[in-house]
Amino acid sequence: MLDGVNILVVEDNELNQRITNFILHKQGASIKNASNGKQAIELIKISHFDVVLMDLQMPEMDGISTAKYLRRELKSNVPIIGITADMFTNDTPECLEAGMDVCISKPFEAKAISELILDIIAKGN
Repeated sequence: MLDGVNILVVEDNELNQRITNFILHKQGASIKNASNGKQAIELIKISHFDVVLMDLQMPEMDGISTAKYLRRELKSNVPIIGITADMFTNDTPECLEAGMDVCISKPFEAKAISELILDIIAKGN
């Protein structure tokens, strides 16, 4: 489903990162990882990504701050999917205000995340 799609996974939890990588790799995606927003910014400066999956809660630089920086400072239009583990808080307005395209909660199903990624990429073209 995701053959040829370049994805940056920004996730500080190693287990969550491995699970996400497994799901996306199984779908055919090419994946790079960052453990925080600062690393993500550096990777986005030097590499092309079709979409970014960004955890909201990370040390050093969280997902909201990173999205704001990407949009306002780098003027990047890479699609950003915000991901939160807190299913009881509605972070969607803050995510959208920061420049994310959508915000979803963990855990997510393989088919659902693949379809969302393809839909977001299609909207950008």
